[in-house]
Amino acid sequence: MSASQPKRELFASLAAEARACSVCPAMCERTAVLSEFNGSLEARVLFIGEAPGRQGGDRTRTPFTGDQSGRNFDRYLDSIKLKRERIFITNAVLCNPRRESGANRKPTGAEVINCSGFLRRQIELLDPRVVVTLGAVSLDALRRIEYHALSLKEAAGKIYQWNQRLLVPVYHPSPQVLASHRREAAQLSDYKAIAKALARAGLTDASRAQNL
Repeated sequence: MSASQPKRELFASLAAEARACSVCPAMCERTAVLSEFNGSLEARVLFIGEAPGRQGGDRTRTPFTGDQSGRNFDRYLDSIKLKRERIFITNAVLCNPRRESGANRKPTGAEVINCSGFLRRQIELLDPRVVVTLGAVSLDALRRIEYHALSLKEAAGKIYQWNQRLLVPVYHPSPQVLASHRREAAQLSDYKAIAKALARAGLTDASRAQNL
């Protein structure tokens, strides 16, 4: 048995449990987006989004792919030369929340609570050194795992200690956020903080990060 096999088995069990979950009535027709497509189990950087998008992760089964949010996310990662192969991406809520019209909606507080156990267990299993929250929902979700008093507006683009890890809150990469809450220049600046957190955690070249 290889050293990484127990982690793979534990993750496979967790993913199967998430796929079988039917706790949230409004999401019983959807399936949790949690599999090997979320990233490497050896990644030391964990990104946490809000929930899979209807045209994004819910369709492709890989978080932040296939829609404009995913394209924006890739652009921001490229700005700090961070490859997807080095990260794991999940969501505060693992299934896609939709309105009756079929449009995406923000997950409810109850849905976040219902999924918090899955998020906690992912963090425990992956044991990341750096955690990046993408938006207010994911930042709030962490509060249920280990308390913090951070708000996205004040904390975005800064580095904090949380649960014996480095935490960098940033805004969600959706086009709506980009248009109305956090413009491109500010988003790119936020990702420089991620690069600096990686350097601080010994996960990248410190001199390059300091020049970002």
